[in-house]
Amino acid sequence: MTAADKDPEAFRTIGELSEELGVAQHILRYWETKFPQLRPLQRAGNRRYYRPADVALARRIHHLLTNEGYTVRGVQKLLREHPKADEAPAAPAQAPEPAMFSAPVPGSVDVERLIVLRDRLRDAIAD
Repeated sequence: MTAADKDPEAFRTIGELSEELGVAQHILRYWETKFPQLRPLQRAGNRRYYRPADVALARRIHHLLTNEGYTVRGVQKLLREHPKADEAPAAPAQAPEPAMFSAPVPGSVDVERLIVLRDRLRDAIAD
């Protein structure tokens, strides 16, 4: 039985959650050290069982890290300030694409002024 076959309210093992999210098990264990909110139950032999709330949080962390461009530190801050997913702010602003900037129109650049500036910079560096 895979995680997809389980009831949404069923607990997940680390292997099942790892498979569902497409991340290695050691990544989930790492997240547990970085995000105190992610605390699966641990049974005999340190076997982890993720409750539905843990699964939802792991999905949120994964989404923020992989799709929204957050860093681990950014996700930590977001989870502290907005513990519930429905009150989280929008994703951080993305840098504009280079294609959004237009090239200078020929004739609009004062080439002679640029040459003078270049020469002054060269002289300043030489001193």
